[in-house]
Amino acid sequence: MNGRDGAAVWGQDFLFAVESETTATVAIDHQPPVPMTNIPGTKYWYRLMTLRLGTTHNYNYFADGKSLGTYDVGGYNPDSYPLPGVAPGVAPGVAKGTLSAMKTLRSRIYPGMSSNYWVYVNAGADLTSGAPLMVWQDGETIVGNQDLLRLRLQIVSDNLVAKKRIPPMVHVLIQPGSGGEATGTRMRSILYDTVSDRYSRYLLEEVLPEVEKTYKIRQDGYSRAIAGASSGAICAFNVAWYQPEQFSRVLSHIGSYVALQWHAEQGLDGGYIVSQKVRWDAKKNLRVWLSDGMDDQEAGAGSWPLNNILLANSLKVKGYDFHFRFGEGMHAIAQGAMDLPESLAWLWRDYDPAKTRQEYQMDEAEKARPVFRVKISNREAW
Repeated sequence: MNGRDGAAVWGQDFLFAVESETTATVAIDHQPPVPMTNIPGTKYWYRLMTLRLGTTHNYNYFADGKSLGTYDVGGYNPDSYPLPGVAPGVAPGVAKGTLSAMKTLRSRIYPGMSSNYWVYVNAGADLTSGAPLMVWQDGETIVGNQDLLRLRLQIVSDNLVAKKRIPPMVHVLIQPGSGGEATGTRMRSILYDTVSDRYSRYLLEEVLPEVEKTYKIRQDGYSRAIAGASSGAICAFNVAWYQPEQFSRVLSHIGSYVALQWHAEQGLDGGYIVSQKVRWDAKKNLRVWLSDGMDDQEAGAGSWPLNNILLANSLKVKGYDFHFRFGEGMHAIAQGAMDLPESLAWLWRDYDPAKTRQEYQMDEAEKARPVFRVKISNREAW
């Protein structure tokens, strides 16, 4: 729980913890700070609170009147908790999937870069004929305790498989690479924020062939999804955009559709161009779930909330099968984690393993709704 992810949730119990040399307090949902309790003999402070479920909560740690960091945490929904498992002599329960050991891959498309990845396979996945596939960026956050504190992908996917709301599948959890052409050691922004087909080629020509040495996966884009948060979200969208016959389902949380890798001298547009590409180019056969929040960040690279709204409206006017959830959260995974049971079920709804293609159509209820409009809520109009 170190750093900004200093909150753990179980039911309505929210445990907040932070490291501080001096007395720490925590402000929840922008209310006045309340005291935290010191663990004797340590620099750790904690507070256990009962909070409402089904929404996100903001927390801000303070010491000596100065903020130690703020973030959001989600009040998880029931399918984000382990349900009864399979046991002899009782009704069928939730069979747990299996997580591979970490594997490392060196790249040719990104010379000098190496990446770690894991594979999580839901129980019942058809590894003989080929299983559906879902690729997750920032895969190191979906293993071990990090997954429990954030998405809870393993729990959620197992529960939804048991309820037959998604197919059992192979999940590839890939970590951003290190080494290569990055100025520092991390390649994350170069990999994820660059608007080109380079990362999609990396997945299709290097990562998935390695995965397929062990796991048989479906080759049709109808049976493949790709997901990510922040820079990982624009990465996921770009992969499907450039390779719609390989990935037709996209899950985008707090997407960084901004100019983080805008290099005019190289002929590279920034992520802000994505929404305009959707409007300009011929419609592609994609199904897209977007989510963001009004308190997402504003920075030199652009506006995260406004660019997510622009992308949602572009998908709307072009008639895409999409869903946009716009809450109040900041640049955090909390809303995406809270929504994961719903977003995964929506993304894979009506999946039929006998098919290899489906022409996605905008839902009739969405057709009747207007485009999204912006209203300023924190300042006077003039």
